[in-house]
Amino acid sequence: MLTGCRSLSWTLFSLTYRRPCTRRSLTSRAALCSSASTVPSIPPSLLSASHSHGFFTSQQTSVPRRSSLQLSPTRRFSLSAHCSSPMELKEVLQVLEQLAPLSLAESWDNVGLLVEPSKSRPIKTILLTNDLTDAVMDEAEAMSCDLIISYHPPLFRPIKRLVQKDWKQKLAIRAVEARIAIFSPHTSWDSVKGGVNDWLVGGLGSGQVSVLSQALGGASQSHKLEFTVKSTEELNSVLEELKACDSESTLQHSVSRPDNNEVHVSVTCSDSALTPSVQTLLRHNAPSLSLSILQLEKPPLPGHGQGRLSVLEQPVTLATAIQKVKSHLGLSHLRLALGSGRTLESSVCTVAVCAGSGASVLDGVKADLYITGEMSHHEVLDAVAKGTNVLLSEHSNSERGFLAVFREKLAVRLPDSVVVAVSKADRDPLEVV
Repeated sequence: MLTGCRSLSWTLFSLTYRRPCTRRSLTSRAALCSSASTVPSIPPSLLSASHSHGFFTSQQTSVPRRSSLQLSPTRRFSLSAHCSSPMELKEVLQVLEQLAPLSLAESWDNVGLLVEPSKSRPIKTILLTNDLTDAVMDEAEAMSCDLIISYHPPLFRPIKRLVQKDWKQKLAIRAVEARIAIFSPHTSWDSVKGGVNDWLVGGLGSGQVSVLSQALGGASQSHKLEFTVKSTEELNSVLEELKACDSESTLQHSVSRPDNNEVHVSVTCSDSALTPSVQTLLRHNAPSLSLSILQLEKPPLPGHGQGRLSVLEQPVTLATAIQKVKSHLGLSHLRLALGSGRTLESSVCTVAVCAGSGASVLDGVKADLYITGEMSHHEVLDAVAKGTNVLLSEHSNSERGFLAVFREKLAVRLPDSVVVAVSKADRDPLEVV
């Protein structure tokens, strides 16, 4: 992830689920193969499990702060078989959304489809990369790539012009000219259960895994307005006016009649519709005298969020932990800061991880070992003073190994005619010399 502060039905995906004919979108056109498979409902016990090797996303709900949080039940879905029909870009995007919903990304992030060719063409080749560089773009063009999935968004800040002197803008221009689409998932991959951070913490072995910064459901309805009206005629009039205030979403309301003189009404609305909705109600006598406003809390999404903490089933020495991380990341060297009073033979029972620049997520977390890509000098000193060991791999080295894992997750959801490749040119710009 970059340095920074970071509806849905349950979808289950397993690495062990494979079939000769696979299908992508659950909402796309009919399958060409006759067979179909149904993934069973996710049992409630699985929803609270500490770790999963598959992506799935939770159904969002909104609840008042005064209410207890209850998640909706899981749902079934089917994967239709498909053999050879080419896929359109929008269908691939649907699959990517199912694997890691963009709503899980941090508010400051820039995720999703960043470059879209003006003339659509079938997606036959997809290239996965951690960073989009000149070398990776050369690779993409050489293989006639149709879609680049770049973990880090190559376009992040707003731009006012597309010129050749800026290397990122130059890459965007090359992509447009070559009719290559660019998609970035970034922090949605970090947050989703079974994503980058679960992969990273898994390098130390099995353990009881929890999320450090809990993701919340992105419910569009965020406020509840409660009021009374004197008659059915007044109710219908008020509701018609409220509908005009929130045209982008469906008006949700409930009505009760505790007595014969008043009708009690409860309406939910979005942030953008709150002010005009309140102004509308204040123009009516009975609603204006009885109006109350409640803010709805977004429910937590179990297993989703930034960072992970693992209580290892089998504690290891720090020296062993270092070797495990090297092997997991495919690195010959790491940077180590020994916690105060610690040695290479000190026991590691708890591990906190955050891919990329993880200091803001790891700050204050009690653990024997921090693993992340990079931390500032003073952030490392703070951790060491508290007795926490720190392992730094360099930013993208803490993320890149997940590309091969995601390739498998994506490939089994696409037809055999689509090639999914991991970039060979992608590399961390820093190395130990």
